[in-house]
Amino acid sequence: MDAGYLDWALADFSGYIAVDELYDGPFCVLSLVDNRTFKRLLYQVLDHDPDHQDITAFLRRFASALQEHGLTLRGVTTDGSPLYPEPLRAVFGDVPHQICEFHILKELTKAILRAVAKVRKQLAGRQPAVKRGRPATPAAKRAVRQRKRLRQKIADLFEHRYLFVQHDLTPGQRRTLQRVTRGLPQLRALRALMEEVYRLFDRRCRTDTALAKLAKLRQRVRRFKQVGKVLSKLQSPNLDKALTFLDDKLLPSTSNAVERGNRRHRKMQKTVYRVRTQEHIHDRIALDMLRDSQKGGRTKTTKTLHKARATQESLF
Repeated sequence: MDAGYLDWALADFSGYIAVDELYDGPFCVLSLVDNRTFKRLLYQVLDHDPDHQDITAFLRRFASALQEHGLTLRGVTTDGSPLYPEPLRAVFGDVPHQICEFHILKELTKAILRAVAKVRKQLAGRQPAVKRGRPATPAAKRAVRQRKRLRQKIADLFEHRYLFVQHDLTPGQRRTLQRVTRGLPQLRALRALMEEVYRLFDRRCRTDTALAKLAKLRQRVRRFKQVGKVLSKLQSPNLDKALTFLDDKLLPSTSNAVERGNRRHRKMQKTVYRVRTQEHIHDRIALDMLRDSQKGGRTKTTKTLHKARATQESLF
């Protein structure tokens, strides 16, 4: 795997990688994947949680492979884990380090949805108490109508909660959002802030421009006391690093390449076997990589067989 496979995988190396860790019971799988060709380049199975020394040794193995093949690294994408910044600086120096855009937006959307849930809880607490049976007095009738309106408002906010975090809204969805947030200006402010966050990741602008917009957005959030506590993730320095890709058109903004391999590994673990050992995990990943390296030959063989079968059927 360290010789013939690396020769095949690095033959069309893009210069951009994605690194991530996967926890499988007591073991941890470190994976390094080409972030444009989606080829797994290196992996390591540990019997403990990784630390900076493990990550540094893992990255040095890859740096040695790049040096042997005469290749250079132009960008790295990871999630927001604190495991990678220091080892990356120690091994690769000032290579651009991109934090996965998906992980950052995931945290922000969770915060927005928690804020909407908090408003629903506040509305539920404002419901007036009503007695059982048919209301007899005008005050009791008003209380019943108010309780019904609040329940409908809570139900609408729950049903259409996705509108607060959806990237693009149709005109009809915007009208629905205006209707369900009537009388709740803090929720409209949340949606406006979420749209500003999405605009930060527009590739038509540069990193410096996006950072300037982010600084103004953070100042705007501080003025809204109810919103400021909810969007504390907006102050994270990882958000600044998630905008690195704007200065490099070839640098992927997400670590989807390595996440795809992790998802495939989890699915394999559910369907293949349940007893996990370090040796078995190591061998299974090696077989998966070997299968990827032979994909071109299998595709060519399949096409040849289909062509031969079609020719044979046409003769009869």
